[in-house]
Amino acid sequence: MWEKLVADFYQNFIEDNRWKYITDGLQNTLKITFFAVLIGIVLGFLVAIIRSTYENTHRLKILNAVCSVYLTVIRGTPVVVQLMIVYFVVFVTVNPGMVPTAILAFGINSGAYVAEIFRSGISSIERGQFEAGRSLGFNYAQTMWYIIMPQAFKNVVPTLANEFIVLLKETSVAGYIGLQDLTKGGDIIKSRTYSAFMPLIAVALIYLCMVMIFSYLVKLLERRLRRSEH
Repeated sequence: MWEKLVADFYQNFIEDNRWKYITDGLQNTLKITFFAVLIGIVLGFLVAIIRSTYENTHRLKILNAVCSVYLTVIRGTPVVVQLMIVYFVVFVTVNPGMVPTAILAFGINSGAYVAEIFRSGISSIERGQFEAGRSLGFNYAQTMWYIIMPQAFKNVVPTLANEFIVLLKETSVAGYIGLQDLTKGGDIIKSRTYSAFMPLIAVALIYLCMVMIFSYLVKLLERRLRRSEH
């Protein structure tokens, strides 16, 4: 039994340097996740501000309508379909590369969910906070930036972290456009060795370790935020 496991390990990872499929795929997965998170935060923040501004002041009506369509379409369609539309339809004539395409697609998808997370956080703040900001001489934008958003951010940190964990795992569908991510790397090894157990278990364990590390970092951030309240 032990000899068979060693032989399988050698065949799947050592022979022909097949471990490089995993490491190269992991690099692409981390790169896509990192930049998609940045796009998602920026896009989600802007959409949340527009929708919250409309709810509170009834301004930015046209932008709010655009944001509503964006949220409906993105949250109502599968991410893998969005990825293929961006790659095979939007960039059919101009090919920026698989990784930038995946970053853009996952970033746009994440932005829709981040927007609703931020908006729910803003809505959770009592309206009296807006009035307090006005009494201090702040305009709407200053009140939102200095008073509302810091409190809203603390409220949404756990949900926001969960969204980023989901995004990390969602990148596993990047192979649909031929991109070698972590999951695709394991699949390539499987196709070479005709052995599914070792490569797929390795991929699953790597995802699990990344999620556990990220969850631990989020807990540290939550503790720090709680201490800052006292």
